[in-house]
Formats: sequence, C-alpha cells, structure tokens
Amino acid sequence: MGQIIKSKLANGVFWLDFPKADLRILCGCPADAVKHMMKRGVIFANDASDVFHESGPNAILLSDLSVQKSSFSNLGEFPVLQMLYRQGMILPGHPGNTGVKPLLIGNPDQLAAQIQYIHRGNYGLANEDELLRAGATPKLAKDLMRMKLKFAFGKIADPKELLDSLVIENGPTPIRNGVSVERLSINLFEFTYEGEKVTIDLNLAEDENYMPSYNLGHYQVGREYFSVIHSGEGDGWDIERPSMASIIIFQGKTYLIDAGPNIETTLRSLGIDISEVEGIFLTHCHDDHFAGLPALIRSDHRIKFFATPLVRHATVKKLSALMSLDESRFIQFFDVYDLKENHWNNVDGLEVKPINSPHPMETTILFFRTQWSDGYKTYGHLADIASFQVLGGMVTGDDNAPGISQSYCDEVKQQYLEPCDVKKLDNGGGLIHGVSTDFEQDASNKIIFAHTARALNEEERQIGSGAPFGTEDVLIPSNYDYLISRANTYLKSFFPELPKDQFDLLLNHEVVNFNPEEIIVKAGDKIENTYFVLSGAVEIIAPDTNITHRMSAGSFIADMHGLCGASSTETYRAMSFVKALKLPMNMYIEFVKRNEMFSAISMLAEKRELLQKSWLFGGSISDGIKNAIAASMHVTKDIEEFKDFGNTRDYIGLIKEGTVTLKLGDHVFQVLEPGETLFEDHGVYGMENIFDMEFSKNCAIALIPLIVIKEIPIVQWKLLERVAKQMRALANSTQWDDSLLKWRDEYSVGIEEIDQQHQKLLVLTTDLMAALKEQKTVAEIQELVTALSDYTVLHFQKEEEIFIDAGYSESQAHKEKHIKLAAQVSALMERCAKPVSPQEAEEIHSFLKRWILLHILLEDRKYASYILSTEIF
Repeated sequence: MGQIIKSKLANGVFWLDFPKADLRILCGCPADAVKHMMKRGVIFANDASDVFHESGPNAILLSDLSVQKSSFSNLGEFPVLQMLYRQGMILPGHPGNTGVKPLLIGNPDQLAAQIQYIHRGNYGLANEDELLRAGATPKLAKDLMRMKLKFAFGKIADPKELLDSLVIENGPTPIRNGVSVERLSINLFEFTYEGEKVTIDLNLAEDENYMPSYNLGHYQVGREYFSVIHSGEGDGWDIERPSMASIIIFQGKTYLIDAGPNIETTLRSLGIDISEVEGIFLTHCHDDHFAGLPALIRSDHRIKFFATPLVRHATVKKLSALMSLDESRFIQFFDVYDLKENHWNNVDGLEVKPINSPHPMETTILFFRTQWSDGYKTYGHLADIASFQVLGGMVTGDDNAPGISQSYCDEVKQQYLEPCDVKKLDNGGGLIHGVSTDFEQDASNKIIFAHTARALNEEERQIGSGAPFGTEDVLIPSNYDYLISRANTYLKSFFPELPKDQFDLLLNHEVVNFNPEEIIVKAGDKIENTYFVLSGAVEIIAPDTNITHRMSAGSFIADMHGLCGASSTETYRAMSFVKALKLPMNMYIEFVKRNEMFSAISMLAEKRELLQKSWLFGGSISDGIKNAIAASMHVTKDIEEFKDFGNTRDYIGLIKEGTVTLKLGDHVFQVLEPGETLFEDHGVYGMENIFDMEFSKNCAIALIPLIVIKEIPIVQWKLLERVAKQMRALANSTQWDDSLLKWRDEYSVGIEEIDQQHQKLLVLTTDLMAALKEQKTVAEIQELVTALSDYTVLHFQKEEEIFIDAGYSESQAHKEKHIKLAAQVSALMERCAKPVSPQEAEEIHSFLKRWILLHILLEDRKYASYILSTEIF
C-alpha cells in the first residue's frame, strides 16, 4: 500500500503523486491552481540545483465541464508555464529537461480547447497574416514577427511540440508507467496503480466555489472624480496578492485596467459589484491579466472593452479558444471600442494613450489623463515591460533576423520614462518584465513598483513606492455625489412615469453603510425600513431551502414584504461594504399610495421573483434589468399559444408552473420543471429546438422576447452553455438506440445542400455501424469505411467553401476540426483492416455516434447561424 499519494489542495483542485511511476498529476486547474500548489508545498524550489529548478506536476487532469458555478474550470496556461520554464522541461540543458513533455488528460473537447488557448497565451497572433488581418501594416507585421521570434528563441512552436495529450477513452486508459485512469461518470475519475485505486471528484459540491489562495479582507473605496485604486501588485506566482492591476474611478464610473484571476473576489473586497463596472482597458492577454475576463461576462450589461486592434484580436482568439466559441460571439459579451495606438483617445472625458510594448504577445502600456485647473492629471500603467538590458540584447542591424532595431529600442525607453503624476510599473525582472533601476531618473511625481511576488528591497524602496491592496491615489477629488446620480437612473426602471419631485423625495433620504457580512434584514423581521442598494453586493438567503441569491446595485431590499405588512421571509446579508438609501416603511407606503403604484409594483415584483428563481436569470442581474425583462414578459397557460410563440424563433420560454417533457421521437430526454427554460436554440442559433415537447395540463409559460435579452452577456453565455451541454449529453448517452442517427427535420441547419449531405453522412454511418455489429467480412467493412471517409472529405470541402465565402470568423478553427475529424475517420481504415472485436466495434460505434451528432447539432449550427444571419442563403 501507499503507492498513490492524494491531497486536496483547494475546492475542485487535487494532487495525485505516483512516486514509483514518476507521475505527478494536478487534478483540476481553475484560476490560481499554481498558487494553491505553491501554498500547499507541492511546488518548491530545489536549492541543491545549480540553476533555478522547481518541483511540480508533469500532468494535468482537465475537468469534463468547462464551467462550474459560473467560473472556468480549466485554465491550464500557468500550470503549463510552470512545467515548461520553472521546472525547465523546455529549457535546453536544464536538469528538468528530460524529454518528458507536460501531459494534458481529459475529454477531446476540453483537450482541443486547452491546447489552442495555451498556444494563444504563448504567442498571441502567431504569424504575419494574422497581424495584417488585425490591422497592422506590412512593415509593422514584419517588425512584430521579428520581435516575437526573438522572444520565442527563433521559432513559433506548434502546441504538439510543447505538450502531449491523452483522451480518456471508454474503460481504463493507460497513462504511463503502469498508471491508468477510468471515467466513472462526469468529472468522477478512478486511478489505478499496482493494485491500488483512488477516485478524484472534480465536481464542486453544493456549498463550494473555486477560491483564491489569498484572503484580501474588505475595503470601502470612494467614487471620486479621478482616482486610481490599487487592486493588485503581485504576479502570477504570488500566493498572497492578486496580480498587477488597477481600477480607475473617473467621474464616479468604474474602469478596470486588466482583469486577473478571481476578479469577482477582488471587486467584492473593494465594495464594487460587477454590475457597477463601466469598462475594462486591457494591456495584453496573459492569464495573470486576462483570466478574470470570462467572469465579466457574468455582468448584466455589456462591459465596454478598450484595447488596440492588435491586443483585441489576440484576446478574442484566446478567449474564443478557451470557451470553444466562434470569435464573432465576443461582441455579444463586450461593447468593443478600439483604441488608436500612440494617440490620445477620448473615453467620455478620460483620455487614454496606448503604446506598443515589446513582448512575446501583443502588449501595450497605457497612459491616462484628464484636464484640470493646472493642465492635466496623469496616470501611467506599465505592465509586462522589458528591461533596458533585455531591449539592448534584442537589437540587431539585420532587418530580416529576429530582434528589433536600435531606433525602436531607443523609442521604447523614452516612452517608458514619460513623466506622470502617478506611474505604476512592472518590476518583475527576467525576460519579459522590468527592473527598478531603469527608472532612477524617471521624473514622475510618484512611482509604484508592482508585478513581483516578493517585498521591495532597499535599493527599490529608494526609487519607488509600494501600494498595498485597496489603497487609493486621488488625483482629482469629487465635489459631487455620483452614487445619488446613479440611484436616479436605477429608480427610473421601477417608476418610469414618476414626477421629478417624487424622485427627489426618495433620493433625499439618508445613505447608510453596511459592513461586510452584516445582516441587513433577518427572516422573520418586521419591515421598518426598505433599503435601495447603491453600491456593493447583497446575498438573499431563503431559510427553508438555504438557497442563496445575489442582488446588486439598483435593487430594493424587502420592499414588497413591507408594502404588504408582512414580515420578511428571507435574510438579506451584505457580501461587501454596501451603501444604500434608507427609506422608512411608513413613508414608502404613503409614497406608493399617493402615486397609485401598488398594483404595478406588485405585478413587477411577482415577475421579478419568477426570474430570480430561474437558472437563467437568477444571480447577478440587477432588478433594473429584471424590470425591463418583466415588462416585456407574456405569461400564458394556452398550450397552443406558446407552441406558436415557440415556432417564431423570437422568444425563449420560462416555465412558471407545471412540467415540460423534452422528447426525440419516442425517447424522453429530460423533464423540465418550474424555473427551467425552453427554446434556447432560438437565442443561441436562431434555429428551431430539436426536441418535441409535451406540456402538463397545468403548465404555465412565461414568454420572453429575445430582443430584450440579447444585450445581457450572462444570459447569452448561459444559453450557449445549456445548448452545448444538451447536445453533448445526446451524443454521449448510452441510454439511446441508434434512432438518433436517423434524419429528423429538426437537425436542419437551414442550408439545403448541407442538409442533404448530412442525411447522406447519417446513412453511411449507420450502414457501417450495422456491418460492425453483424461482424461482416473485413472487405465489406473496409468498403463502407472508405465510402464514409471519402464522403466526409467531400462534405467538409463543401462546408469550407460556403463558410469561407461568407467570411465566417471561425473559418480557420472549423477547418482545423475538419482536418482532425477527417484523420480520425480515415484512421478507421487501418483499424478495420483486420477483424474487429466486439469491444472495438463498441468503441467505434461510440466514436462515430458522438462525432456525427456533435458535428451536425453543435459545430455546424455555429457557422450556419452566422451565414443565415448574413442573408447569403
């Protein structure tokens, strides 16, 4: 016994060590998995080594689910970087370079997504063509590639050169040196070695979320005219602090500069809710600056995304790879604003100048300014800069060799030293980070060093300052209460026809503060005051179910209980510092009576409650947004009516009462209950739902127009996830017979020629499956495999012709999937060149069923919906 060592490092993160097999597996890699390994001591430096040399994993087990509890489960960039560079697996002559490459283990979808996402994290835009398509001139594209190649030791490596991957097949799958793994169910794995077995469950429990390695505490920051809040000074290896980032408050609005891992925790610690974020300025898309970006999709509005076109294109490619989405979806999640490089760009009065900075991927430093009485107040944010020594070492006089010119080197140094009132800069050292001594002569009023996991040394402390988490530099104080101005906007969603004097009545009440974790209203309390949340986040706890919901700025607390003279049935608790208008209940009751609003408020509240209890609209959507949805919602018990609405492709449905059974033919796929949704395909692809539906007699459905939810990123993301999960469940299910592989009108992608080819593919696939099951001769099976392989190639060529002509943004990624699938189908030729055992036949059957269904129902619907929206067909 004792051949396997298992440790839980954090929620959803485990460590497996097989010492005799020289195999160490990081199981689960959400944000900051490396920091959890460091904190628990499974990563440590080998001081006996002549060169820097860390211990750590040599394999990663990926989650089957890309998202859990609305957070990404697989962020493998930093664990892989730790293996390649800090363990030395890729470094020539390093003791850690034994020829073994980092190994990713998981299902095919997650493996493909991770490999592309990590590739983009290494290089960004990987060739001159991609740089040109992103807006670079031919000369700039050439110069940037020369610089990239210098950082990349002369070569943009294919991901397969850096990483190995292993698909967990049906049954036990050998890993290496006698260790095997078997998937028992979704995210539940069993590892076996020398007679011992251990299980790893990567599913988050009901009371679990992914957590950071650090505890930030709580801070209450102001909403100034122009200030900088220091929200991260560490780097990707700092176990005690968030990565380098800042928050700019300008005229009371909140703007992020970069979004590293656990951005929600960072914001909550500062008393800022995601719904309050106006925009983000992105310097580049390494994970320590980018990994929080997906969390911003959880907002109830499209957050503004500010970056140069080069940085935006690199970011979109990486995020799309991670999320397995086509690039065109990015604008559903963010409101995109391109910044012109080397120019002052006006963002509602705040000016920003991005300047290209030498780096392996597209990177800019950012300077901000706004006019004030004595000229301008300025802030500089210089993340991932290169030291002057590194820049000098890159200079070459050969215009065709990897490197940079002397003139560009001098220009970069001058730009780095541009004076500011406050300047925060990268002091991490090494190949892609700055050093403090380069800024000894910097004329800025205040220099702040960041992007390091250690304390400043004596020399650094004489040149620049530190900035502990939550500290502020107020460049221009505010003489205006921006929270009250926002409250006015929020309240209009509740009382759109209210006269101004009545708004002023509410806004003139006291603004009160609640501390983090303080109970605002307890279940059972008589409601003496209702509160209107202005900033921060509040959780609602239902005592009978222990179900927790979150409310954000722009929401009333316990208003309906008070209006009805009832005690609160829920507990309201501050999750951060919270500011709220305190409205005495007697005053509020009189206010509602005088304006004759009780009926309208009650109806709106009832619909909001229905939305709050649903999987799709519950959580971080503010009451103001819920009000807009509720106002457009049509509730009906007429089955024929919501069938008609379901056929229009303009609505989604939300079950209020009763049940709906989803079926394919005679097979029951799922029984949906209140709070579940219908017609998700309408919102995702603009296509018919593939399921037949049976409605219970007491069924009531709320029908919601797609137009009112298309601008809500978290709703769009949840719909995409739901449809993808349904299609994968269909393709992977072992409970269904092969009737799924018979053509159904619901499988149509809306392009007649492609539909006809899909029908032919289904026939060829079922013929091959039948021949394998009946154990036909090798010659007969080979003939069928050849027919399927040849037709697959023909079909893929036609699809590519269509979507390339249409300018589909994911053409290249889709083509790469075609190449992989065609190779897998072609490989069946070799596998079927000899008699196939029943077990092999079952494996081939599962593979064919999975790829053909996912190809038609998931991948092809992506490009078809794009093409149909362009009105080409």
